[in-house]
Amino acid sequence: MLPDFVSSMVGRALHGTPPVLHLFGGPYVSVGIHQVDVPEASKRLLAFVALHNGSVSRRHVAGTLWPDCDDGRASANLRSALWRLNGVGWTFVEACRQTLVTGPEVVVDVAVVNEWATRLISHREVPDDLLSMPQDVNALELLPDLSDDWALIERERMRQRLLHAFEAQSRQLLIEGRYGEAIEVALAVVCADPLRESAQRVLIECHLAEENRVEADRAYRSYQSLLRREVGAEPSAALTRLIRPRPVERIQSRVERYAVPRGLSS
Repeated sequence: MLPDFVSSMVGRALHGTPPVLHLFGGPYVSVGIHQVDVPEASKRLLAFVALHNGSVSRRHVAGTLWPDCDDGRASANLRSALWRLNGVGWTFVEACRQTLVTGPEVVVDVAVVNEWATRLISHREVPDDLLSMPQDVNALELLPDLSDDWALIERERMRQRLLHAFEAQSRQLLIEGRYGEAIEVALAVVCADPLRESAQRVLIECHLAEENRVEADRAYRSYQSLLRREVGAEPSAALTRLIRPRPVERIQSRVERYAVPRGLSS
């Protein structure tokens, strides 16, 4: 089942009813509300080409997807997979002389999400980029049924990219004063990777911005306990200072709090 986060994002990117290649939870193809029956032998090919910016050399594809075959057999397997794939009724992959290219009509969910992540990470987001909220980051798994080395690498790369994008989304929501949404996104990242300090920091900053210091302290203590138990380490000094300012900072804060306003001293 396509995660709501990806579904809403892809839906906003569609014009008409082009074929959509779903790599999150896939690979599979849909057109409108209908799922297209793609041959199993061709799904890996379709996913591999799409994940390589939509264009990749034929030799690289054949060698990667059929590593245990000699060059001749690998090339034959590639031709067979292409023939079966494009016999479905849509041009999912165009075969040029030396390269394979994703068909121009095909919308790839990973490409749409990648563009969204790029805008957030580079601080060039648009208002709609803050509308898609993650319910479960771990549900956004790329090609979950494939165990090929290339699929594992792409899965982890996308996972890290999503975590960075969600942290950036939470910070932007915080800047706009949308504290509840900012905390919701930060919590989703923390749940996906509890040991990720950058995510814990965003969550704590959200609580502090909302002046919920007790919540911030609770989040810090929970993370500190987890870190000690799992890896025998302490939170970074920078994170600790958010909760417990250094002595000089505490003294300065007290001086400012109890200082006599100018003009009132004798």
